[in-house]
Order: sequence, then structure tokens, then C-alpha cells
Amino acid sequence: MSADPLTGTAEWRPRHNPWLVAVAIVLPTFMEVLDTTVVTVALPYIAGSMAATNSEATWTLTSYLVANGVVVPISAWLALRFGRKRLLMFCTALFVASSMACGLALSLGMLVVARVFQGVGGGAMVPLAQAVLLESFPPEKRGLSMAVFGLVVVLAPVIGPIFGGWLTDNYSWRWAFYINLPTGLLALFLMARYLEDPPWIREGEAGPLDRLGLALLILWIGALQIMLDKGQDEDWFSSRFITTLAVITVIGLVAFLARELRTGHPVVDLRVFGDRNFAVSAGTIFVISGGMYAAMTLLPQFLQTLLAYNAEHSGWAIAPRGVGAFFGLPLAGWLLSKTDGRKLIVFGIGAFALATYQLGNLTLETATASLAAANLLHGFATGFIFVPLAALAVARLRNEQMGNATAIFNLVRNVGGSIGISVWTAYLVRSAQRNQAWLVGHLTPYDPAYQRYGAGLQAALGRLVGVPQAWQAAHAALYGILLQQSTLLAFVQTHRWVAVMILACLPAPFLMRKALARRSTALH
Repeated sequence: MSADPLTGTAEWRPRHNPWLVAVAIVLPTFMEVLDTTVVTVALPYIAGSMAATNSEATWTLTSYLVANGVVVPISAWLALRFGRKRLLMFCTALFVASSMACGLALSLGMLVVARVFQGVGGGAMVPLAQAVLLESFPPEKRGLSMAVFGLVVVLAPVIGPIFGGWLTDNYSWRWAFYINLPTGLLALFLMARYLEDPPWIREGEAGPLDRLGLALLILWIGALQIMLDKGQDEDWFSSRFITTLAVITVIGLVAFLARELRTGHPVVDLRVFGDRNFAVSAGTIFVISGGMYAAMTLLPQFLQTLLAYNAEHSGWAIAPRGVGAFFGLPLAGWLLSKTDGRKLIVFGIGAFALATYQLGNLTLETATASLAAANLLHGFATGFIFVPLAALAVARLRNEQMGNATAIFNLVRNVGGSIGISVWTAYLVRSAQRNQAWLVGHLTPYDPAYQRYGAGLQAALGRLVGVPQAWQAAHAALYGILLQQSTLLAFVQTHRWVAVMILACLPAPFLMRKALARRSTALH
């Protein structure tokens, strides 16, 4: 115990050096954040080995995000009910075990289920890790501890695609999951040795858990995500299965809202949406996250399916996004104390939309340097969106509302990202089909350009496969070019529409009230 210089009351301190506590808690956090990006470059390889399409492979991302987001609102209750140290160790163990299950999965269904459990294990790690760090350090060193924490969270997306790509190319995509085993075991050892619960956790009462509210939350989010993931394969509402899921989603959402607004102990206290800043911030982060996660998912697919990049090269092409965030996050945090946060959000949204539009100018001759510039701007803009948006979201809330508000903010962000991946992946597939139907109208024997190109291919292929088979081979090559061009146009159109969606958020900061930005845990 030590005395708080402001209040003169006894202030709890851990028995061990706080930096040892920091290492113990930052290690699993790094592992969890890394896993949100390490898989992105491996999606085409996962799809190939599981006999699945690229759109089906994205279920491994959306299932993780949904499970991760659902656990966040109850993480504080679970910590009081079971103890924070015990909960963190259990979550780390579950994360490691489910990582091994992901690596051993024999089908896409098994992999998705394992990713759900991995998301459950990782959901409580980040908010609880922040709480442990803030409590373990004296007030004068908390800024430094949060800087270290932020550095870890920012570096993980830089390392993730590169490391995941290298493992995929040199070993297998399964090693992107196996690598969590030694990291997780080391984290468990350090937590068992250095982590301890403060008195308010040991002596605190968890209170009642809104089990019905939690069940309804899982029901409508789960039904919505399955509907979005399977909708393209089932031809959307022509399928009774998809229609049933849509009905379940609507009924579950209405029942959830009614339950949470009427119960005395809601699992998600929706009353914070009565604050204009929080409501606008939550809506904005929902849309922005959808665009951000969609861009993160679509670009590796473009690089690997159309430009023939391997996984490692895809990782290097995407890594500048993390570098941009590395510089953007601290700069935005510093500027937030100097200027109106709403101005920073406007700049961030504009820069993010511009970077996404630049990705809408992709061609088959696009150089890696051009991709690096767009990704660098993407990451830099992210800091100017997330930092002030998270701070202004809670700036006008009472202290007792903070924990619930940050949990909802994280839930909205994860659900928005998951929905964004599903919606824009489905749009990409449909757009490619429309483009193919449009372009095939030009593949006619009476078109002079078609005749010249076909004759040239026939002459070239005749020396390889023989004259009788040359025309059929030329037709096959032309059809392959058509598919390539229709897919390229689909990527271009999708990125441009995502940019429009992001730009539509531009008026949002003007709807917020000006307020002194309060430091928040909502960012992560």
C-alpha cells in the first residue's frame, strides 16, 4: 500500500515490480491483437485447402469478431465473479487451446467453430489488460504504461500480415495458429507468477447477470452473422433458411432492446445512447469499422488472386497500414489536447475515404509502391478517427457509466467490422457476376477486336497444342481474361463504394457537442 497524494488514502500496489506485471499482461494482449490480422493474408490458402470459396473463408474472420465482441460487455462482471487473474488465465488457456484446434481443423466448419472459441477467449483480454496496467502503476507512470500498451496494439497489425505471410509460404497457414502455443504458455507462466487481484476484485460482488439479455444478444447477432455469411451461397431471400434467419434477427433484436431498457441490471446498458456524443460516435465507429475491416480483407484477396502475390509479399504490401497507424495514433493523441477533436475526426474521415478511393484505382499493373502509399494513409487516418472518436464518445458521461460505455463501444466496433466484411464480400461476388454478364456481350465472333485477338492466340497456341485444339484453347484463354477483368472491375467498384460509405460519415462530427476529451479505454 502507498498513499495517494491527492486523497491521502491508502492506494493498492502489486507486490511485484509493475513492469513484470506489464510483461505478463501485454504478452497475451499482443497475441490476441496479432491474431486479428495474421489470418488475413492466409485466407486464399485456407479457402484452397478447405475446398471453399474466398467469401466462405472470410467466415473465419467474422466469427472471431462476433464472438470477441459479445464477450466484451460481460468481461467486468466475469472478473468480479471469478477473479481477474483467474479469468485472464482461463481466457489465455482457451485462446491457446482453440488456436491449436484451428491449426488441426479438417474442414471449414471445424475452423469456424474453433475461431468462435478463440474469439471468446480473446474478448476479455484487452479491456482487462488495460485495467490491470492502470492499477499496477502509480499515477505519474500510467501514461508511460498506456504508451507501451498502445505501442504493442499498434505494432501487432504491422507484424501480423508479414509474419502470417511468411509462415504460410514457408510452412503452412496452420502455423499462423500453432505459433500461439509457446507465446500463450509463456504468458500463462508469467501471469501465474506475477499477477494478483486487487482488494476491490477479491472483495467485490458481481451482482446478478442478465442471462436473458445475454442470450438474446447472442441470438440476434449470431442469426444476423449467419445470414450475412450464407446469404450469397443461398441466393439471399429466395432461400427459406435465410428468410428465417432474418426474422429471427429482427425478433431477437426487438426483444433484446425491450429487455435491456426495462431490466434493472442490463448486460448492455443502452441508456448511454441518450448522450448525443456517444450515440453519434457509436454510429460512426460502426460504419468506419465496416469499411476498415472490409478493406483489410479484400486487398490480400486482390493481391493473391489477380496479381499473383504470395502470402508473404501480400503481408509486406499491407504492412504500411500499421506503420501509418504507428505515427498517426500518438500524433492524434497529442493534437487532441491542443485542438477540437471534431476537427481531427473530419480530417481522419476525409483521409480514410481518400485512401480507400485510391485502392479503387487498382489495375493489373499496380505497383507495390502505389499500394504502400494508400495503405500508409489508411493507417495514419485511422489514428485521427479512433482516438478522438473514442475520447469524445465518453467525454460527457459520468464515471460510473464509463465501463459500460466502453464495452458497448467495443461491441459496436466489432459487430460493425464483422457485418462490413460479410456485406462487402457479398457485394464483390455479385459485382463480379454482373461485370461478367456485361463483358461477355463483347465476346462475339462478329467483333473485329475479338477476331484479331482470337486469331493471334490461335496462332500462338497452335505451336503448343496443335492446330485442331488451338481454337478451343484460344477460347478458354479469352474466357479466363474475361473472368480476370470482371473480377478486377468488381474490386475497383467495391473499394469506391466503401469510400463513399466512409465519406457519408463526414457530417457526424458536426452533430457532436464540443467537450473536453477524456481519456478512454474505448479505443482498443
